[in-house]
Amino acid sequence: MNKQHNFKSTSVFMGFIFGVLLTVTITVVGKTSTGSIPLKEISAFTDVFEKVKSDYVEEISDKDLMEHAIEGLLAGLDPHSAYLSPDDLQELQESTSGKFGGLGIQVSMEDGFVKVVAPIDDTPAYEAGIQSGDIFIRLDDKPVKGMTLSDAVDIMRGEPGTSIVLTVVRDGTAKPFKVKITRAIIKTKSVKSKVLDDKYGYIRISQFQVNTTYDLKQAITKLKKDTDNKMAGIIIDLRNNPGGVLRGAIGVSNTFISKGVVVSTKGREKTANKTYNASGSDILSGKPIVVLVNEGSASASEIVAGALQDHRRAVIVGTQTFGKGSVQSIHELSNGGAIKLTTARYFTPNGTSIQNEGIVPDIEVDKLKISSVEKSIDPLKEADLEKHISNPNKKISKKIKQEKSAKKSKDDKKDNDDYQLNTALNILKGLSITR
Repeated sequence: MNKQHNFKSTSVFMGFIFGVLLTVTITVVGKTSTGSIPLKEISAFTDVFEKVKSDYVEEISDKDLMEHAIEGLLAGLDPHSAYLSPDDLQELQESTSGKFGGLGIQVSMEDGFVKVVAPIDDTPAYEAGIQSGDIFIRLDDKPVKGMTLSDAVDIMRGEPGTSIVLTVVRDGTAKPFKVKITRAIIKTKSVKSKVLDDKYGYIRISQFQVNTTYDLKQAITKLKKDTDNKMAGIIIDLRNNPGGVLRGAIGVSNTFISKGVVVSTKGREKTANKTYNASGSDILSGKPIVVLVNEGSASASEIVAGALQDHRRAVIVGTQTFGKGSVQSIHELSNGGAIKLTTARYFTPNGTSIQNEGIVPDIEVDKLKISSVEKSIDPLKEADLEKHISNPNKKISKKIKQEKSAKKSKDDKKDNDDYQLNTALNILKGLSITR
């Protein structure tokens, strides 16, 4: 009787899977790439499903099993495709609006461990000294090995005000070390600005959000006012900027480029093939721009750097960027969740893919402090991530016053120790004189 029930259960499940596949084929793709449904593979899947359901040491629901199957299907594609639960989707939407809870880091999964792409400015992780390329091997007392990226992110987010202890492995250090960080509501302002040497503007973009283009224009207006309309040029700092909203990157590029291609995307589906053109006017009227990048500059940051470099609108300074040149599309599901799926590659105006390669600066300047040269390490790159997609290009191409004064003094000290920024400023001065 039990065998008969299992057979019926399997038959019903097979029918369900066929129905889902046919529905997906008709409504989403329109046709399969091979013209047939992989019956043998589906049969193997149902065998495994039934075996796990009947013999696994603990009872597990059909819902959990199916979610695990979806997670595995997407995780096996590339480092950026993933299943998003309803909570994960909400957190993603909050992060692009500039307010969310957690530590303040952009992470990926590599060899079963969490790797930091970049910390976000002025967040708990940033203040604790977390760096691009750091590897987390334990979250509190829980080993990361065996977790999915979604599981790890859920643990790191937690409740604001609570703490987590990260066990960190960092290149150049003798052994793992622990960092205790208190979670917080992350309210990020993506654009900050200040005047350097009386007539040069400095603009820091920490990530690309919905309002980044508007905030950038406001910052430039303020810089012009603060320099009595004598601003001679600007530095745009994209170091450790992990990316964000595509339209933010296009809008920022469009602020300085008056015509031509900003970025294009190419995928298997016609809808993924798009070209985004500049449609505005140069807000600086040709005044020189220096863009600072490093190994933590990824995705949307690389779009901006690539566009300004190809149009010869800016000099790119720093170190080679991360190399994430892929497009992820969000497809919402009936359960309130979604899948994040890699559907295309980015290409710079000259038709160059940055996937795995990144943007090579016009002037390479390594990171070091004036007081001491840091030990050279190999930074994390997109090409280091397991299952990364390939590059189609052949060529590699009083109290308040005291607090403000103390902060300004601290910021000035950071500037003085920032060799890359000082070099960028000297380059900008030279370009200004030449112009």
